[in-house]
Amino acid sequence: MVSKKVTWGLLVAWLAHDAEELATTSWWTRRQAGVPTVTPARSAVAIGVVGAVMAAAAADGARTGGRSRFFQAALTGFGLHSITHVAGSVVFRGYTPGVLTAPTVVAPFALWARRRLRRAGVAAPTDPRALLWFPVVVGAAHAIAHFTTPVRQNTTRIRPSRP
Repeated sequence: MVSKKVTWGLLVAWLAHDAEELATTSWWTRRQAGVPTVTPARSAVAIGVVGAVMAAAAADGARTGGRSRFFQAALTGFGLHSITHVAGSVVFRGYTPGVLTAPTVVAPFALWARRRLRRAGVAAPTDPRALLWFPVVVGAAHAIAHFTTPVRQNTTRIRPSRP
């Protein structure tokens, strides 16, 4: 059995990371040429959907003392996705949403938690097929957000020219 700090810590680390994303995604997308604006509502819905999955994974991890494959796959996916944030900042040559907490919260927590699982003798080998769920969950979250939030209307009015 592992400490609840390991299992529920996944949700706490996710909350810290996604708070940064929620606070910065709308601002960041508005500043990028060619990137559609993500409204705060759409961002919140997508983050909430992923949050529900992470909460379920943490709860399953707590229920099973860390043995849950679902929990372990979520933990591994969470840790590995920190790489995508750093890579995104390299590609965009600057700040991208989530890049501050990816190397300072996400990766360290995931590594620490995996070590704790190994020490407790409950770490399962990571099934690479389980990692395929990461893009499925994120894609589904964005699709749900897209279809459940209103499209931002262009509020700029075009004034007719005066004769």
